[in-house]
Amino acid sequence: MDYMKTKGRIFDIQRFSIHDGKGIRTIVFLKGCVLRCRWCCNPESQEYDIQTMMVQGKPKIIGEDITVREVMETVEKDRPYYRRSGGGLTLSGGESLCQPDFARALLRAAKEMGINTAMESMGCAPYEVIESILPHLDQYLMDIKHMNPEKHKEFTGRSNELMIENAKKIADSGMTNLVIRVPVIPGFNDRTDEIEAIAKYASQLRGVTKMHLLPYHRLGQDKYDGLGREYLMRDVLPPSMEYMKKLKAAAVRVSGLDCQIGG
Repeated sequence: MDYMKTKGRIFDIQRFSIHDGKGIRTIVFLKGCVLRCRWCCNPESQEYDIQTMMVQGKPKIIGEDITVREVMETVEKDRPYYRRSGGGLTLSGGESLCQPDFARALLRAAKEMGINTAMESMGCAPYEVIESILPHLDQYLMDIKHMNPEKHKEFTGRSNELMIENAKKIADSGMTNLVIRVPVIPGFNDRTDEIEAIAKYASQLRGVTKMHLLPYHRLGQDKYDGLGREYLMRDVLPPSMEYMKKLKAAAVRVSGLDCQIGG
């Protein structure tokens, strides 16, 4: 079967992004996730099923089945911007590894077209799945949310052992551009000792030199209303930049990593 005919389910394609990888990027958001993080800013990504969400008072269908070829027709449009900026294609979600065949085919297509590839992922899948994707990936942006399994499960619905184990396996595979990203969530992982624990672990991963601290925001709150769901973080305020700088300094102090706020 021609891999360009591989079908997957997405909920958005965002062009001209300057986040989630180097340069100007096109981000393809895949539907489906194994976690239920309380702070998720894309709640429409969690269910694989196609949904209806109210957006500004009007119903909107969330989810589209599409082939790799069709996605790449959009990605290809911005090749001049990728070339000038070092940008390319980024897979996001949801969790891209929930649709491994589609994710692998998208990354393969981009690589064969000479387009830089990145994937934002929690690594929550059997390592064999990740291993099959790595040859087509230039940069792995991997979330590590907490080092404590019980607290991780309380706030995301799932323990963290598999993700922590996979981070080491990905690093040991020789992946040369593995970046550890930490969503900083008040009440969950925003204590100095919690950030330091993640930074220490990240610094022990082979080849890892960079860590991103991503401050919590409430930009997805209206989506919960649109889906008829309760937003459990409604009363939580985003961390101040001053506090984020304090956490960054702590992370650098214990790890020596190149740490930045935002990603």
